[in-house]
Amino acid sequence: MIDQAATDFEAVHGARPSGVWAAPGRVNLIGEHTDYNDGFVLPIALPHSVKVAARRREDGRVRLYSAQGDGTITDLSLDGLTPGVVASWAGYPAGVFWAFAEAGHPVGGADLFFDSDVPTGAGLSSSAALECATAAALNDLYGLGLSAPELALLAQRAENAFVGVPCGAMDQMASACCTDGAALFLDTRTREQRHVPLDLAAAGLRLLVIDTRVKHDLGDGAYAALRAGCERAAELLGLDALRDLPPAGLTAAQECLPDDLARLVRHVATENRRVAETIEHLGGDRIAELGPILTAGHASLRDDFRVSCAETDLAVEAALAAGALGARMTGGGFGGSVIALVGATEADPVAAAVRSAFRSAGYADPVAFTAVPSPGARRVA
Repeated sequence: MIDQAATDFEAVHGARPSGVWAAPGRVNLIGEHTDYNDGFVLPIALPHSVKVAARRREDGRVRLYSAQGDGTITDLSLDGLTPGVVASWAGYPAGVFWAFAEAGHPVGGADLFFDSDVPTGAGLSSSAALECATAAALNDLYGLGLSAPELALLAQRAENAFVGVPCGAMDQMASACCTDGAALFLDTRTREQRHVPLDLAAAGLRLLVIDTRVKHDLGDGAYAALRAGCERAAELLGLDALRDLPPAGLTAAQECLPDDLARLVRHVATENRRVAETIEHLGGDRIAELGPILTAGHASLRDDFRVSCAETDLAVEAALAAGALGARMTGGGFGGSVIALVGATEADPVAAAVRSAFRSAGYADPVAFTAVPSPGARRVA
């Protein structure tokens, strides 16, 4: 795809690119819907990525083309970029140009050609990969010298303020900052990062990703409503964010809140705890014991946050029945993907069992692959 992206760039834009950059999608091992509550997350980057071939322009034009698009170039004026003016996929990279300019970074125009093998709508952060690939390219094209976390926060700004999705920082931080062979522990308030070794193969395990092929759109209002509910609960509890609720205060907090908010608080508090437990297990070489933590996380997302659906519930149930050590939905919810921790020899049987369950229920076949902790955004050519 790297060589092809450069060749296709020339076919579309009429000259060779200055380089090719890549940024990965991600799966979140644990820590769902905690990032916008100033909590803790533990994602890994996938080998699947967005590649972008790019070249500077000196006329202030931003010209965007996607191999997965409709075959046309989106041609924009850098000076005319404002939130809400760019629809569809092009809003994500256009928003990155806007975020750089708004932050005072001296970027001009560019020609860009995108190609991606990150499944869209699968809860694997294809939008963050698109943003972070763009940010990495602009950083190099214009010699800005920004760090990976700085690029991630600019990409998040693009999604929040330009596209209009009120996501936390996890997806962009994972796409920009992850490393080979490790999960990324991130404190989303302080931005403290730590790479936690995750050698599944050495433990005789695999992390299976099951894309249910149920598409979701985090911009449809449901995600924003959940975030607003969490912020309202924190306000009623006198907290800056739900991350500040002490474990001993959970019962009292639930008792003084209406049920719709108490459920959200319970999930965030227990999910932060599950992140800490997972790190303890990884540090103690007890990866195989993570299964019940993952499964408990799914129950919390299903029953308290209510962001699961029939397909993701069925994928979890079928995986567990076929011998998975643990399983849960990953990502924002309302469809998307499930992860299952399995023995290395059980990956294919578990995937087959989930496919069989989907066929019996009349659903389209899911797509399964093994997640391998991979590097973050970088120049590749």
